[in-house]
Amino acid sequence: MTSPAAARPAILSVDDDPGVSRAVVRDLRRRYGEDYRIIRAESGASALDALREMKLRGQPVAVLIADFRMPGMDGIEFLEQAMDLHPYARRVLLTAYADTSAAINAINVVDLDHYLLKPWDPPEEKLYPVIDALLESWRGDERRPVLETKVIGHRWSARCSEVREFLARNQLPYRWYLADEPEGERLLAAAGAEPDQCPVVIDATGRALITPSDSELAGSVGLSTAPAGDFYDLIVVGGGPAGLGAAVYGASEGLRTVLVERTATGGQAGQSSRIENYLGFPDGLSGAQLADRARRQAVKFGAELITAREVTGLEACGSARVVRFGDGSSIAAHSVLIATGVNYRHHPAPGVDDFTGRGVYYGSAMTEAADCADRDVYIVGGANSAGQAAVFLSRNARTVHILVRSTSLEQSMSHYLVQQIEQIPNIVVHPCTEVVSAEGRDHLERMVLRNNATGGEEKVEAERLFLFIGAAPETDWLDGLIIRDEYGYVLAGPDLMVDGARPAGWELPRPPGHLETSVPGVFVAGDVRSESAKRVASAVGEGAMAVMLVHRYLAKQ
Repeated sequence: MTSPAAARPAILSVDDDPGVSRAVVRDLRRRYGEDYRIIRAESGASALDALREMKLRGQPVAVLIADFRMPGMDGIEFLEQAMDLHPYARRVLLTAYADTSAAINAINVVDLDHYLLKPWDPPEEKLYPVIDALLESWRGDERRPVLETKVIGHRWSARCSEVREFLARNQLPYRWYLADEPEGERLLAAAGAEPDQCPVVIDATGRALITPSDSELAGSVGLSTAPAGDFYDLIVVGGGPAGLGAAVYGASEGLRTVLVERTATGGQAGQSSRIENYLGFPDGLSGAQLADRARRQAVKFGAELITAREVTGLEACGSARVVRFGDGSSIAAHSVLIATGVNYRHHPAPGVDDFTGRGVYYGSAMTEAADCADRDVYIVGGANSAGQAAVFLSRNARTVHILVRSTSLEQSMSHYLVQQIEQIPNIVVHPCTEVVSAEGRDHLERMVLRNNATGGEEKVEAERLFLFIGAAPETDWLDGLIIRDEYGYVLAGPDLMVDGARPAGWELPRPPGHLETSVPGVFVAGDVRSESAKRVASAVGEGAMAVMLVHRYLAKQ
């Protein structure tokens, strides 16, 4: 049985100066020793050893405090490695006045929560208020680790892959067990399940979920799946950069805001391994980091986030806008923002879709990266998302093959990515090349490639194929209400005006606002909007702008 002391969350302090280290721990124990374990380390290496042990034992870590100047491993390096072990712990850097620039740089590198100047006496004024705020934030974070969630399944099961991807994209830790290995067999027996009933998910309480739906899975790991109310100022449909931007600005400006997301916040951008051209992050950040920071901001300001709910309809009922869910329930609001983004198009080659989730993955499947080690990996696509995935996978894969129909990457990929790829020796670009068929038994094993310049075909051995072949909106749920272009993208503002005439059914004396659709009070932002820029920064900006337009709309109601 876990002892009461071991069950308490930990606050860890690491400083190579014994005097300073003892002083830090003394002040921390005086204030927090009753409710938290206060742990002291005198080097980054010993602190990481302690964190690894706590990770294995399932012991939560609330705050990490590291001195910047330490021999062998400085505070930033320590916090960067500690993030991999305990990503939800709040991070504090101790600095002297001369090192404040390093602390500011650390905000981008390790998502630093605060930096403290030494000395801080008295602690009642300079230490405790900071730690109090960080602990309050940590306690209120719904994304704190769910201890010992286990997933048992088969390597080449499409549904097992979906479950793992759902957990990974929602940044929920889990342990993966193969059903045909001893520990997996023991867990299945304990759960009363058979191998053909996989995936089986065992949550932190020991409850077993056999072939769970996304909604059941979300509820078991602590995600909110049901709205708290039935009427809001703003409903945001879609949790990508545009939707998250709107949720942050809507909630921060006093709107009762709810965001509804089908799978996981972040959208396609959330699957990106590295975004390096986003303003304010010169060292880049992953899509998951960006999504998590935005989600935390939205929750901080009071936005409500609903996950694993599919929106199937939209109605205008007088001044109310009603959003309907797949289970028949609904919520309403004064205004709605459509920010559903786009989904990757399916590849038309015979056999490709037969292996979806079993060697073929649309987008960058986060859970598959580890299994690509020392293997040949194929990527289809020439845009930024394909390039970012290639750079990421090249760290472990034997060779990454990029297949593009065009004559070069320059036609569709940002210049900085093209330059990076040219410098990575195990990335090979195949211009004028496409997949014409895929073969295998229970998973992808081979592909036939065709060089369109020469007409020649080649059969290659392949177990991993990642597809980034353009995207299309899924907006059928707007049929009969919202005007869209021939490709399904939502028209808004001036694009609705044909020869100066307002859209059919528009009854207001004013024309539609810049991001307003053919229904007053329903707005659109991000990639799902017709003629949008298809960039993370522009999507975030449109989400923020939409909130300003919502305010104007509400003021006139």
